Amino acid sequence: MALSIPDRVLVLDYGEVISRPPSHRARTALAAVADVPLETFEAAYEQHRLELDAGTLSVVGYWTAIGRLLGRSWSLPTIQQLWALDFTSWLDVEPDVVDLLVELHDGGTRLALLSNAGFDFGDPFRTAPWSTLMERIYLSAELGIVKPDPAIYQHVLDDLGIDSSDMVFVDNLLVNVEGATSLGITGHHFTGVPGFRAFLEGLAQ
Repeated sequence: MALSIPDRVLVLDYGEVISRPPSHRARTALAAVADVPLETFEAAYEQHRLELDAGTLSVVGYWTAIGRLLGRSWSLPTIQQLWALDFTSWLDVEPDVVDLLVELHDGGTRLALLSNAGFDFGDPFRTAPWSTLMERIYLSAELGIVKPDPAIYQHVLDDLGIDSSDMVFVDNLLVNVEGATSLGITGHHFTGVPGFRAFLEGLAQ
């Protein structure tokens, strides 16, 4: 019998929930193109990410800003290479999570995605095979709001036409879960598939 939570809408993050984290090989390749040590690159990588995810910084602007932090001035072909390596590193999904979502979908549970992601992920997310399970896809850049701002969760509630008590939100970052629970949404801090399944089975009882 399929796992089902028919009286709730399950809204999930993408990165490191549905997707696997970028591999060490992918991160090393990025640092090599950037021509800096991996630790140095990763420290700079997050510095302007929320601006990219909020849609206030373009892809080229983001990589230019990262280069500036690293003391590098990259050509457009190099920025293209960095973007392509970074973008594709996020496309590998966790099969066990997708299988669980299939089970929920087949059991009649409404599913939606809420991701802090730039404009460049819009079409790929909406055309990915896993997206056929989703009722809605919400991207922070398209909304101009990033998690954990309570306004982004309120937008999702309003658009889905549900109350906060009807929504379950799952994210790998605790701060984002806390942003949702501040509105009365049921939250789960994702740390792995077994804990996620146990949480969902508890809701289904």
